Amino acid sequence: MKRSYLGVLLLCVVLFLNIICTQKAVNAYYFEHYRTVIFYAVCNAMLFPIALWIYQRERDVQ
Repeated sequence: MKRSYLGVLLLCVVLFLNIICTQKAVNAYYFEHYRTVIFYAVCNAMLFPIALWIYQRERDVQ
């Protein structure tokens, strides 16, 4: 099982965006901007399937 650098790089970018969205949601929650919290939570929820898809695509490559 050999991983490509592009897949690993894409997965790192998506996971970094997940961290950023989580941090922004926490900051918005602290300042009681609930509409912004929902926006970043939805972004976070949309990024997870993308990361899972990239992982499965890279796992199945021979």
